[in-house]
Amino acid sequence: MLEAILGSIDEAIHAVNSDGITIYYNQVAARLDGVEIEEVLGKHVLDVFPSLSKETSTLLKVIETGKPIYQEMQTYKNNKGQFIDTINTTLPIKVGGKIAGAIEIAKDLTRVKQLSQKLYELQAKVANQKNKPKATSGAKYHWDDIITSSPLMKKVIAQAKWASQSSSPVMIYGETGTGKELLVQAIHNASPRRNGPFIAQNCASLPESLLESILFGTKKGSFTGAVDRAGLFELAHGGTLFLDEIQTMPPDFQTKLLRVLEDGVIRRVGSTESYAVDVRVIVAMNIHPLECLEKQLLRSDLFYRLHVFLIELPPLRERREDIVLLANHFIKKYNLQLFKSVTSMEEKVVQYLKSLNWPGNVRELENTIEYAMNVVEGDLIRFEHLPAMITKETTHKEKETVLLRPLREALEETEKQMINAALSIASGNISRAADLLKIPRQTLQYKMKKYGLQESSSF
Repeated sequence: MLEAILGSIDEAIHAVNSDGITIYYNQVAARLDGVEIEEVLGKHVLDVFPSLSKETSTLLKVIETGKPIYQEMQTYKNNKGQFIDTINTTLPIKVGGKIAGAIEIAKDLTRVKQLSQKLYELQAKVANQKNKPKATSGAKYHWDDIITSSPLMKKVIAQAKWASQSSSPVMIYGETGTGKELLVQAIHNASPRRNGPFIAQNCASLPESLLESILFGTKKGSFTGAVDRAGLFELAHGGTLFLDEIQTMPPDFQTKLLRVLEDGVIRRVGSTESYAVDVRVIVAMNIHPLECLEKQLLRSDLFYRLHVFLIELPPLRERREDIVLLANHFIKKYNLQLFKSVTSMEEKVVQYLKSLNWPGNVRELENTIEYAMNVVEGDLIRFEHLPAMITKETTHKEKETVLLRPLREALEETEKQMINAALSIASGNISRAADLLKIPRQTLQYKMKKYGLQESSSF
């Protein structure tokens, strides 16, 4: 009677003993997996379903831990090579306080997933037939989109929130991939200008000959092919203009930008008319501002006008507590985009990701997770799913270069030693040490802060 009752339930039921040998398997489970009941009874789970492993099988997990698993998604291949998607509730079977086995109740999501994918494809097809992509220049990110548990980042966010309530210029420094534009958009969306336009422009992507016309606009007839066209300052009127990699602007043009920041008036190329614009300017750099001043990439007068709020985004290697947090966030993101059901990473992957320096920062971490999500099968990301560039599974020649010390590391160590020597000779006097090193005093202070060197004198 019990077998008849379990057989009448419209859900897959699979029970195993403490050794992982199947002791009960109903017809719904057999139909879902594409096998006969006799092919599964009396056999080990991994013998019948080789695409699973001890880590990915929810039945074997429960036998090992003794803890129930509720509503967990699982993807595996049946013996016909077809992918099966289920959502499982798996419970331990205890006899006399000891684990005697486990029972799993599974709901089939395969058909639902296939229908969802088909619906998505049909919707995309219809949309492509009727509509063309619409241009957008708005800011979509808010404070809640910044994923962090790092005290450093929380301090940055607090500083950015203060900046959001002002219309003063903001200067943001951060290495490539640290999320500068995400922070800028969050500032705009929290500011009184949130309903105004948000325009972003990478200055490094603009040739010098087009820079002025793109930012300030053109007057018809001013040069061959010129038409009356508003520049980015006009388009951003009442809102925010974000200029990334501003240090790539030619020094002569930086003077024109400074004039606009001072009086709020622009003039289109070839025009005699002036336009008053109300624009909040936020700039970003992937080279530290003081280093830009030292190398004369940034005019000092423009620097002092722009750095009312100077916000420094820490690189990912300085906020390692965020690595796993961000990785899990990206797993959820690509589960939706790629129709996957990944729930975790094996411990070896977690520890390896935490050990890397991530020169490409958050962008590099996201690209790594996206690659893994494209190649993974099942619900667990393993070490072999990581890209070869990350795991150093490279050619013999590339492996030899791993022995070399990174150039940046060697240069920084040499610079640190020279600063220490200069401070020692100058008895801790920063001004004298800066003279010995032939660098500005503020540059020396920045480098001392960078390398954690203590100031022993305020002169």
